[in-house]
Amino acid sequence: MKSILLITTGGTIASAAGKDGLAPRFSAAELMRHVAGLRRYYRIETLELLNLDSSNIQADEWIEIARAIHRALPDYDGIVVTHGTDTMAYTASMVSFMLQGLKKPVVFTGSQMPIDDLLTDARNNMYTAFAAVGAGIPGVSIAFSRKIIAGCRAVKVRTMGFDAFESVNAGCLGEVFADGLRAYVSAPEDPDAPVKLRDEICRDVFLLKLVPGLRPDILSALRKMNYRGIVIEAFGAGGMQFVGASMLDQLKELTAEGVSAVVCSQCLYEASNLGLYEVGTRLLSCGVISALDMTTEAAVTKLMWALGQTRVPDEVRRIFATSYCGEISLDAARR
Repeated sequence: MKSILLITTGGTIASAAGKDGLAPRFSAAELMRHVAGLRRYYRIETLELLNLDSSNIQADEWIEIARAIHRALPDYDGIVVTHGTDTMAYTASMVSFMLQGLKKPVVFTGSQMPIDDLLTDARNNMYTAFAAVGAGIPGVSIAFSRKIIAGCRAVKVRTMGFDAFESVNAGCLGEVFADGLRAYVSAPEDPDAPVKLRDEICRDVFLLKLVPGLRPDILSALRKMNYRGIVIEAFGAGGMQFVGASMLDQLKELTAEGVSAVVCSQCLYEASNLGLYEVGTRLLSCGVISALDMTTEAAVTKLMWALGQTRVPDEVRRIFATSYCGEISLDAARR
């Protein structure tokens, strides 16, 4: 029987109605009472770490979650973390980068409805998360709507639907069918291999979504605010306007001053390709880094993490060309 630690951080799954709407209320013990049958299959201990709506989970909480997981890893076969859905993809992505060499399963899950609601999805999501640990699916993942998604590939795509998360530009790690959990990755031979905690991050990263006619002086404003990194959600395969209100000169000044600028696509699926159009090649000439087929959540958290490891722009570029947890595909990197 596998030993699993349940870490709770709040979220809808642990929420109850109050005068201002749903807010986290339930303890870990109260959550477990709704899925008590899991104890027939696993030895389960609990740790109440946080009790927050995930909109309130930020950089300090990412570090706290990663450190709690790292401390617990030697004592358990895997860890399940309950978390609100709104920022779960950011947390799972950041923890993926912070826990280097992770082989044991660390599975995030939550729900679209509180666990005590008659129609809740929480119980099935919890069952799926524990089954993912039981199957030994390695690394950080998200269990939701009977699917196991790599933490650095998950994106929340629905506000109300139970299939709230999709795996973007990569297949699922596993799925639940009527015949049980089908794992598409093998459990590692050495799950107890050492895991290095690298939790130094830089909070001075800004996400900028381009819109037609965006004023170029937004980049000057970001420079004055001492941002060290910018993720730009560009148009299509990776384009930025250079006719009329051109932003290229401002961007070139930013990168010349040592600010790391990463470019991803506003499109949910497929990779950016900055060499395809003139608008992309001009953008490349400004010294930007391509995010390739990373999700926006992965690009933002990876830049925060990279800038926590180094202040050297060329080293940040090298980090972005390296796949640490499957956040970029080899095909995209070769282009």
